Amino acid sequence: MTSASISDALRYRPGTDLADIDTAGTPGFAGGKKDAAKALPQLGPVVADLQEKLFAAGYTGGEKRLLLVLQGMDTSGKGGILRHAVGLLDPGGMRLKSFKKPTEEELAHDFLWRVEREVPDAGEIGIFDRSHYEDVLVVKVHELVDAAEVERRYDAINDFERRLAADGTVLVKCMLHISKDVQKERLLARLDDPTKQWKFKPGDIDERGYWDAYQAAYQVALERCSTDAAAWYVVPSDRKWYRNWAIGELLREALSGMGLDWPEPDYDLAAQRARLDDET
Repeated sequence: MTSASISDALRYRPGTDLADIDTAGTPGFAGGKKDAAKALPQLGPVVADLQEKLFAAGYTGGEKRLLLVLQGMDTSGKGGILRHAVGLLDPGGMRLKSFKKPTEEELAHDFLWRVEREVPDAGEIGIFDRSHYEDVLVVKVHELVDAAEVERRYDAINDFERRLAADGTVLVKCMLHISKDVQKERLLARLDDPTKQWKFKPGDIDERGYWDAYQAAYQVALERCSTDAAAWYVVPSDRKWYRNWAIGELLREALSGMGLDWPEPDYDLAAQRARLDDET
């Protein structure tokens, strides 16, 4: 159902106005909701095989790893992605971190301190549910630090991500792009559903008052931090079925591009077999 490489279709290209990217679009996918419902599970065996090869490479001394970064406005679907797309992965080879409001200890350090502690080890797939970009989004919108500090952070992020890439990390940074109207629908749906009301906070409505400021902050973050080492992908997220499939396909593409294979043994197979055969 793919009409082109999903990474090519979704990669943010500096100079593109975020407002011109259709939040209900389905780039790279030629089908509809039913097609996506079939296509996503079919990615499972492929992704599982690649993940196991990645784990095997790390287990035997390789340095490769993958980091999926999920950023988006409230209700953009980070939880749905974790259930459906990330759910294709084996939890045993995965490291999930959800970044919330910084603690006092974290605030006593540089903003990247808590993030660097959570990067995946060799052979792992890491998932950041929100990330270091909170510190140039929320912080910028609410003016929690001065403009000069925000500027410093863009450069610090680029340097951090270059170092990750140099150490063998493939970064897949996804901005989950939804419309203000769809966010309203999803918030109302939470209020209407007793099983989802716990997700709602009155502050969610307050944050909607900053919608334009957040879009502007995302625009700058995309412009400043979409690099060859760590590209941004803008994932239209008004359609949940497309969003989930797109993230699953981005994971498959990223893993496929890592040149993974089963590691060659560093021991003599015949000799080890002979040892076992000689056991009494």
